[in-house]
Amino acid sequence: MTEVQAGQVPVLDPDERTRDRVLTAVLEHGPVSAAQMGKLLGLTPAAVRRHLDTLSRHGVIEVKLISNAKSGAGRPARRYVVSRQGQTKIGDDYLEIARLALKELAATRGGQGVMEFAERRFAHMESSYQPLVDAAGPDVAARSKALARALTADRFVATSDSLNPHSAMAAEQLCQGHCPIQELATTFPEFCDAETEVFSRLLGVDVRRLSTMASGGHVCTTHVPTGRAVVRKRVSAPAGSVRTNGNISNHQQERP
Repeated sequence: MTEVQAGQVPVLDPDERTRDRVLTAVLEHGPVSAAQMGKLLGLTPAAVRRHLDTLSRHGVIEVKLISNAKSGAGRPARRYVVSRQGQTKIGDDYLEIARLALKELAATRGGQGVMEFAERRFAHMESSYQPLVDAAGPDVAARSKALARALTADRFVATSDSLNPHSAMAAEQLCQGHCPIQELATTFPEFCDAETEVFSRLLGVDVRRLSTMASGGHVCTTHVPTGRAVVRKRVSAPAGSVRTNGNISNHQQERP
């Protein structure tokens, strides 16, 4: 290793910079194949596999076997996703302190206390995202895409893809590739519930959470109906409200 003299700027290892690019690409595009990674990053197959192998050895990414959805035949394909350990390394500051504090809150006030805390935690997200989503206009699909951009700016690595356009089954699939509180949400799913309620209010329709990283999914996926969406009048959630309140979304959350 080259010694860095006083006053010199340390030179970053090119391999480390490339591995960071590979990890970011897996985070944004996973589940993704090695061949797809090579095309995305302009790397040779040998180079991309070397970096993927290094990240795998460190437990930051992992392989998922994906069956052929069209034919169901043949050997399952290898696809790379960020592992639970990798998600934690990307950013879960003060995780253990927060977990202990929430356990104390649950012990004294039960699930209602945790839910109220989660709602207050997401109140800032809702107020800061509201003008960004409203600027997209009344179209639900456009609002979903605006929400995805806002989430990405906050490092949730989000996308909103249109499904079955121009039909009664039209929808947006809102995905988040990173969750900074994944480990907390694994113990306290109230955080996922509170976030989903915020999405419903921001978009103005009842949404359905299909998967979460906290419950084992490789991304958090929210189904946003646009074809026959039941648009509802926006009502801000009061502090301490729960999902059974008539003013709050009646979304369903499905955990794999």
